[in-house]
Amino acid sequence: MGALFATALWWLASSYLDSFTLRIATAISIVVITLISIPAIRRVEKEWGEDPSRVVIDEVVGTWICLLGVPESMHWGYVLAAFLLFRFLDIVKPLGIRRMEAVRGGWGVMLDDILAGIYGLIILLLISL
Repeated sequence: MGALFATALWWLASSYLDSFTLRIATAISIVVITLISIPAIRRVEKEWGEDPSRVVIDEVVGTWICLLGVPESMHWGYVLAAFLLFRFLDIVKPLGIRRMEAVRGGWGVMLDDILAGIYGLIILLLISL
């Protein structure tokens, strides 16, 4: 649900912001939310257990990273591709993504989705070329 929410929110923001402003706002949001989430996740893990499924902010950040690769045209096909790429990479966890889960605490929860987002971003940029 986190990836779907992130995509819908980003798509909505793209209706109001030009491409450059959207990318800057997305990048700033990624950094700020990541920095806020890491200690927050560490706290909720004490009550909910390690890498709780109720925490979806990691999916939001990973999806937004992938969405940075959507071309200026903002064609919905690229937005859908970004969503699907992120979800695929987050589920399958290839190329070292699974190893990120070994990191403890908030960083561990965030890193696998950050890496999945980065891989999705790279793939999306290659597709758009």
